Amino acid sequence: MNDLAPLLSPEGRALLDEVRDTDPAQELAVATRLRREHPAELVSAALGQARLRQRAAVKFGAEDAGRMFFTPNGVEQSTRASVAAYRARRMADLGVTSVADLCCGIGGDAIALARAGIRVLAVDRDPQTAAAARANADALGLAGLIEVRETDVTEVDTAGFDAVFVDPARRGGRGRIFDPEAYSPPLSWAVSAARRAPRAAALKVAPGIPHEAVPEDAEAEWISDGGDVKEAVLWFGTEPAAVRATLLPGPRTLLSRGLPDPEVRPPGRYLYEPDGAVIRAHLVAEVADRVGGGLLDATIAYVTADALHPTPYATAYEITDHLPFNLKRLKALLRERRVGTLTVKKRGSAVEPEELRRKVKPQGPHAATVFLTRVAGAPAMLIGHPA
Repeated sequence: MNDLAPLLSPEGRALLDEVRDTDPAQELAVATRLRREHPAELVSAALGQARLRQRAAVKFGAEDAGRMFFTPNGVEQSTRASVAAYRARRMADLGVTSVADLCCGIGGDAIALARAGIRVLAVDRDPQTAAAARANADALGLAGLIEVRETDVTEVDTAGFDAVFVDPARRGGRGRIFDPEAYSPPLSWAVSAARRAPRAAALKVAPGIPHEAVPEDAEAEWISDGGDVKEAVLWFGTEPAAVRATLLPGPRTLLSRGLPDPEVRPPGRYLYEPDGAVIRAHLVAEVADRVGGGLLDATIAYVTADALHPTPYATAYEITDHLPFNLKRLKALLRERRVGTLTVKKRGSAVEPEELRRKVKPQGPHAATVFLTRVAGAPAMLIGHPA
């Protein structure tokens, strides 16, 4: 059942409450029982929605997800609530009071913007998706601030809004779309819409967007949450040509200072693994400067230093051993130190972590981290532990 309307009826809402905490393993038994009193299609729709809500709790929190309405694509592609809230705060700090949210999906960003006190026009051309966005605005008590319109975003007049937010579709029938001009709508259209916004604009793009594809008058921001890179955003009306990495929770923001690439140097006592947003933003040099370090290899984003300088932008490890890549030697060392819990990290190595664990068969009460990488071009293993 693709139509949300039956679930919004009193019977549908009561059924949603009844199946809210259904264990997937018990779905068949629950469905069989409920179909004695309710239409089979409505029962299937309620159980399907319950599954989507359970999945969405990771992004939206259990309380909001338990009241919202989702489509399968909506759960998959919607912005994580923490990221949407951060972006909404930036909009509010810029003095934005109204936003045209184009390609709004099930309304995750619109909800965050409305909660920041911003009036939102949320637009999506897919009927089911627009219906979910409208239902979510109502379910969360934000219908007074969010107007949902089902239409093509290219036909929307945004002249009456302070700002524009565009989240183009980056998936097609064959999976992820990597060419920004193959987005729907294309990045060039979104940039044109952003440049017309009176106060500010933000375009959500894939974290892997090439830096050369960023317009010269845009600020580029890469965002991670809990260490996982979530998205990149092109901002207009802020700081043209600025590049930043923002880490959530926090937020903590590292700005580019245009530093040259760090020098390559021998491994020191500490290895720093920069946050993924820092790497995507090409700000490893800024991290190296903060910790007084250099690179293990000119092409790999591992920073090495002799001293410990804690920084939120990288995880520090104390290195106990630096060895040429040799599995037999690694296995013997781990056995000698009775390492049973082995964390494997790799950059610049073809060896897969699970393959390495199978071959070295770690056993014992101790823990260690091994880095499979290159040092000045040569395959190497660095062994240590979090500092």
